[in-house]
Order: sequence, then C-alpha cells, then structure tokens
Amino acid sequence: MCIEFGGTLKRLDVVKHGQISEIIHNSNNLFEGVGSVHAVRYHSLHADPHGADDIEPLAWADDGLENGRVLMGAAHKHRPFWGVQYHPESVRTEGGGIDVVRNFWTAAQRWNSDRRRFTKPWNVSLNATFGSPWPKLPSSLPTSTSARLSVLTESMELPSVNVAQICETLKVHDESSPFVLLESAAAPGRFSILTCSSPGSTQFVYNRRDDFLTSTTDGKEPVRIQLSNRDIWSWLATFMSARRATGGTSSVPFWGGLVGILGYELAAQNLDVQILDKQNGTPHPDVNLLYVERSVVLDHQSGTVYIQSLIPDDQAWIATTRAQICSLGTADAICSENDDLTEQKARVFIPDKASYLSGIQRCIDFLHSGDSYELCLTAQTRVQVPRSASSWSRYNALRKKNPAPYSAYIRLSPTTFLSSSPERFLSYSAPPHSLCQLRPIKGTVPKTVCKTRAQAEEALVGSTKEVAENLMIVDLIRHDLHGVVGDHVEVKQFCGVEEYKTVWQMVSVIEGQLPETCSPESQQQLGWEVLRRSLPPG
Repeated sequence: MCIEFGGTLKRLDVVKHGQISEIIHNSNNLFEGVGSVHAVRYHSLHADPHGADDIEPLAWADDGLENGRVLMGAAHKHRPFWGVQYHPESVRTEGGGIDVVRNFWTAAQRWNSDRRRFTKPWNVSLNATFGSPWPKLPSSLPTSTSARLSVLTESMELPSVNVAQICETLKVHDESSPFVLLESAAAPGRFSILTCSSPGSTQFVYNRRDDFLTSTTDGKEPVRIQLSNRDIWSWLATFMSARRATGGTSSVPFWGGLVGILGYELAAQNLDVQILDKQNGTPHPDVNLLYVERSVVLDHQSGTVYIQSLIPDDQAWIATTRAQICSLGTADAICSENDDLTEQKARVFIPDKASYLSGIQRCIDFLHSGDSYELCLTAQTRVQVPRSASSWSRYNALRKKNPAPYSAYIRLSPTTFLSSSPERFLSYSAPPHSLCQLRPIKGTVPKTVCKTRAQAEEALVGSTKEVAENLMIVDLIRHDLHGVVGDHVEVKQFCGVEEYKTVWQMVSVIEGQLPETCSPESQQQLGWEVLRRSLPPG
C-alpha cells in the first residue's frame, strides 16, 4: 500500500523473524481503544512512507541502533485501505490482534455505508473468485456400506518383555519380507507397534508424477491401480473407508491399517512450487505403505501386550503368537544377533565444509532479501558399514546408542528406514471426538551429567533465536490446522522444556478439535485431510 502511493521499499539492517516488539501507536483509526501492543514480527523488508502523501502512519516499532523507527501500521487518507506490518494473528501477539481486526471491520462498514454501498448475499459461484469459505472442509467424503471389520484382541501382562526379541520371534531376520516396528524406545513414548505378516498383507507404492499406484500381495506379481482422476489422498481415504474397524481396545492407538513412509516431495501437490526430479536415480517411492491385518502392540506404561488381528476366525494365530511371546525372556536378555556395531569399522562421509558454509550464506541472503523467513539447511552424511551388518543389527545399534520415543525400523522394499527421533509430527485420535495434536520441537541441548534443567531452560527458553524458530513453526502449524478444523485450535504448551534420554528439547503442543457437527465417519476420513494439509511439515 505504501509503495503503491509513493513510499519506498527498504531492507532492514537486522531482520525480524519470530521476534516480539512493542508497537507504539497513535490510538486512532485502526488502534482506537487499543492499549499496549507487543506483537510478533516476520519481515526482512519495511516501507518508508516519506513521499507517500496520501498515507497516514499509525504505528511504529523502535528498533534503536538496529533499524531505527520502523513503520508498523498505516491507512490511506481517502480510500478504504488499512494495513499493519506485524502479525496480529500470531499466538504470541498481545494486544493489537482481534481489536485491530474489529476496528478495520467497523471502518470498512462505515466507509461502505457513507457511500451507500451495501452487502449482497453470498453466491456459491463467487467461490471461483474468492475461494471456498473457511474452514475448507471437503465437500464430499468417501463412504462405504461394507461391513466393518471386527478386531480380535488378546492381552497379557508382561511388564519386562523385550521388544527386540518379539521382533526376532516374528521373523524380522527374513530380509525378503516386509517388516515394520514403530518403537517407543524411551520416555515420553508409550506404545510400540509391531506388524506381523499375513496372507493379506498388501504393499502399496506410488510416485507423485504417476497417475497410478502398484500393489503387491504376498510376494505375487505387482498389480497396477489407476487413480482415475483422483489424487493419492482421496484414493487412500476411499481404501480405508471400506476397512473401518470396531471392537478394539480403546486405549490402543493402532488396531490395524496402513503403516509406512510418505516422502517429503509428496507435499509438492499442495504448494505452488517446483520440485526437482529425484537425483541419481534413487528408487525410493513417494508413498510406500503396508496394509497390516495382524499386529502386536506393547503398552510400556502398563506393561500390557496386545495381540490383534483383523482377519475373521484368526484365534489360532493369536494363540500361537501368545505362546511364542510368553516363552521369551526378560527385557535384559540379549538378542540373538550382535547388535553392537561400535567395534566394526565404519566410514563416515560428511558434507564438504566450504560448500556447507556457502549454503549458510545463501540462506542468510534469502532471509535478508525477504524471499524466506525461515530456512532449514540440510546436507547428506553417508555412513558406510560392512555388508555383514544387517539392517536389523544397525537399528539395534542405533536404539542402543540413542534410545528415542519415536524410533522405527521400517523395511518396505525398495526402502529400509531407520529412525531414532524424539519428535512426533502429528497424531490423530480415533472418533468420536477426534483430536489432532502436533508437537513441534525446535531447540535442543545435549544432556550431560552436570547440566541441570535450569541450565537447559536458560539455554533454550532464554535464547531469542531458539524461541523465534519454535514460534514460527507454531504459527505455521496453527494456520494449517485452522484451515481444516476451523476455530477449535489451541496451543496447549508453548516452548516447554522436556527431558529425554539424551537431550533436553523445547517442545510446543498444538491441538485441534473437529467440529461437533462432523459424524464419526467424517471425522475418520478428515484425518487424511489434516495430514494432507499439514504437509510439508513446518
């Protein structure tokens, strides 16, 4: 607005991203009746209003020696144009938020009324120009009249059971078959989920540039499935709609279903950005999921083991699996395969220092030019280990070295994925009253014998940089979640410091509740929409 009417665009000497400033205002116009304002800023550029005679400055931030006095709010003297530079919608903006929006709305209505301009009823055809109303719930959800699957469950109390031993009992060493372990190897994780192969175990593979996916069942020839003008998300939602399950233990987060890997570039369909083609002919697909009918779930909090099946009359397999697990030793038992690779020679290839530092400088340049407000520079480190070390032994070495609440061993040809992560991106509970929860982690301090919680909090919560990084992700996630569930989004925890096995982490918690008008069936299907809209992860 300022530039259009004669102002000048300038760069800040010191960028302000995810930082809070006191906003000095004139208490008029947009700021009528507004008290003190401490607002979140996301900008590398600013408008100098000198020369814009029709622009009335309303608010400023005083950055002192960094940037001097920076324009934060303005209005056109004759036209219905108003604007602020800061972010009134940010979770950490105090004052100058809803009250400024309310003042804008009142002023806009008054301007229309003075000129005898009146609001007309909304016409659906206007969606093509302005977009759909908010929240943008899908207009049609896949439904199915198929009979629901019944979950067969057997539970037993085994507080000292060994996860690795159960995996080996379930033939994790058979490299020719798919295997998935989602493991809570440390607090605050609670459940570990093990998949068990069955005749109906089907693997689905999809690449984002294709109009089809392939399915492979029980090692047979792959079958090509045409998407028929649907995107992969609607296909997955329809597939699972016909396989709704009932009768499982409510506290168990997984009864059966799809487990696997979604590639980062899958999110390109949600953004107006160009994604480069995969380099070096990597074989890893964008979607690699296994439909699981048999599973074992361990509740580490209660010491309960659940054996589950979606296959009718599968009591014999449940009984056999129960007997196998009961015959195992305690958690202190040693796995049959040596899981310690520390004595084996490994070669590590780290990124080139000069090119890495060059990448950092490019990121800084993009931040200063206003092309981005947060960049995560990543580079690939290659670790070469002896061929004699199986992927399972590598995972055991990883979980021993860095036990983490969201560890995973996922073997779905052609990809084997090992994870030792403290962070869960998204969870979505079963209906009714489905709850979305995101737990972004930004800010990490290694644990040492002499480092106390107070010292960790000072290093994290006391850091402008760490808090700003966390805040930017929280605001982004809130925006994504609001777009699906509407008003019912709440930040339950902002920048709380949590203790993990090897690190201190600064964690925020964002929750979204679906509208009460949504049926349980709709809530279940909207889980796919929440996931799709949340990608790429902040």
